[in-house]
Amino acid sequence: MNAEQLSAAAPHLLDRSGGCYSLDDPRWRGEDGSPLAVSALPGLRPEQIDTAERSLWRYHAALPVPVARRVSLGEGCTPMVPVDWAGRRVHFKLEWFNPTSSFKDRGVSVMISHLAAHGADRVLEDSSGNGGAAVAAYAAAAGIRAKIIVPAATSAAKILQARAYGAEIELVPGTRDEVSAEAIRQSRRIPYASHNWHPMFIQGTKTLAYEMWESLGFTAPDNVVLVAGAGSNVIGCDLAFGELLGAGRIAGRPRLFVGQPEHWAAIADTFNGIDPGCRGERVPTIAEGASIAHPVRLPEAVEAIRRSGGAAYAVPEAEIHAAVRALSRRGLYAEPTSGVAAAALDHFIASGEIAPDETTVVVLTGAGLKSAEKMAAVFTGDGDDGQRTRSTR
Repeated sequence: MNAEQLSAAAPHLLDRSGGCYSLDDPRWRGEDGSPLAVSALPGLRPEQIDTAERSLWRYHAALPVPVARRVSLGEGCTPMVPVDWAGRRVHFKLEWFNPTSSFKDRGVSVMISHLAAHGADRVLEDSSGNGGAAVAAYAAAAGIRAKIIVPAATSAAKILQARAYGAEIELVPGTRDEVSAEAIRQSRRIPYASHNWHPMFIQGTKTLAYEMWESLGFTAPDNVVLVAGAGSNVIGCDLAFGELLGAGRIAGRPRLFVGQPEHWAAIADTFNGIDPGCRGERVPTIAEGASIAHPVRLPEAVEAIRRSGGAAYAVPEAEIHAAVRALSRRGLYAEPTSGVAAAALDHFIASGEIAPDETTVVVLTGAGLKSAEKMAAVFTGDGDDGQRTRSTR
């Protein structure tokens, strides 16, 4: 089909230059080298929710993948727990209740379903941990071989999880961006199932927002607070709330409030008009899942925040540590990457941008159990506010 024919059809793929491609096209980026997006889809009506389905596939009417070909492990339908935080009621969305204990399962379920439906028998992914574990799990469920390229410094527990699912693991020294570059080189011979590049991954992450909408009685929250690395949850929330707004199902978009580790804050700095280079040499962060220097969808993430009327904050490392401890003291054992969102919540409450009488949802992306070494760094020695564990006799 030519561009004119594709533009008249729905759905299809688009690149930043306006190039159109069929959903059947196996490409993972446009001819112009930009990431692809699915063309506009209609918002979901409450009666279209498949209430018999206890997974994100209850929203299959809003997904451009045949439900009959889905690869599912029961992802989605995660709890949204009200917690007293700074004297106000805040809802925490606990994404570690997904099958591999992170939000990545949402996007990967839809992405692998799409690839399996188009005959893929092998996939390649690059990941700092959670994404690779999710791809390995869903590839195993689909009977597809998976190769995961991982930064050598990644948490041992996360590497073990991907290997346990039967994936081939290749450790690459260097930064997260160097690992991505190696994956792109290898994608010439192995289909690239990148959670950062593939458009169907974003389609899966948007179900997070549909769940908020359903859980709140088919209304949108006032605010959604998110940690961003590549920004897939930011873009997914923008996409779903935009679909619902266009369908007249919500009165307005929630404001998206985004936190990033201060030395890995490309989205926040760009949004705030700050040159990321002014921060000097990048410093490793305990929030390893958000340490992405050059997000593939940077313009889309920044525009999503702007469109919502939200804001972004580069979170100092000490505030991430403090937020992880504050979450744990409320019974929420979240990985340090999730702590960035809680620290951002504190910042925007203190600034007055999040008001006490507003409905606020904070997304906690993964479990602390998957980051044992990083959690130990938070809760031992002077890092635990001077509170050392005392032995009893």
